[in-house]
Amino acid sequence: LRHTVRASADPAADAATPATLTAAEAESLRAGIEHSVAGLIAGAAPPAAIIEGAEKIGFDITHVYGLTETYGPAAVCAKHDDWNALDIGERARLNARQGVRYHLQRDVRVLDPQTMQPVPQDGETMGEIMFRGNLVMKGYLKNEKATNEAFAGGWFHTGDLARMDEEGFYYITGRKKNLIILASGENVSPEELEGMLEKCHAVQECIVKELGKKIRVVVYCEKQHQQTVRDFIAQMNRTVPLYKRIGVVEFSETPLPRNGAGKLVRK
Repeated sequence: LRHTVRASADPAADAATPATLTAAEAESLRAGIEHSVAGLIAGAAPPAAIIEGAEKIGFDITHVYGLTETYGPAAVCAKHDDWNALDIGERARLNARQGVRYHLQRDVRVLDPQTMQPVPQDGETMGEIMFRGNLVMKGYLKNEKATNEAFAGGWFHTGDLARMDEEGFYYITGRKKNLIILASGENVSPEELEGMLEKCHAVQECIVKELGKKIRVVVYCEKQHQQTVRDFIAQMNRTVPLYKRIGVVEFSETPLPRNGAGKLVRK
């Protein structure tokens, strides 16, 4: 998901996203709001730019996770007070984690969907996020087959992939159905790579796809920033395993196509 905050009804004001607000703009947007403001952000984890921009206008953002089948948010990133002393990059990393269940949920785990056992807490092995508890639906209306598949093994299968860290928190990497399975057998989450690419200030939108035996990315950005994006990708490729490296970079002069729900069209 792309995180966009509409700060004003004035289209001209919308040109400035929270991450690029000046002190004067932040003060103007905050004018008349004397109380503290706390908000929830769901779906993809909030990038550093959103956290920083929200802080400039005095908003405290908490990352939550859930689905319609779990009555919306059902897990939360429980923030610690000592995180406030950390730099924005580290706070963004910590705020990207999930794993603290809502009180009415019995449990949330990252399991291997084949063995139904927890994945190793190594920060590398991917598994599927699964829920149990009173917030989980009973089933899909008049669709026994889909219900049985969703609750195989006694857990609700979300279809979302994640990795567990050494503390038992998890990082959501993307949808299981979007997983790219390379000819070599390795699995690549396109959303994970897209999240890394979006750390480049020049990238406005991007989508990762498979092209033969290579990973391909299409980037929407201003033409004068294309070399900046290429340099960022070259540096990023040095930090990821060989099979995750982006081999083909293409640029779009227009925003990337989205479906009726506002999600990027992957096919």
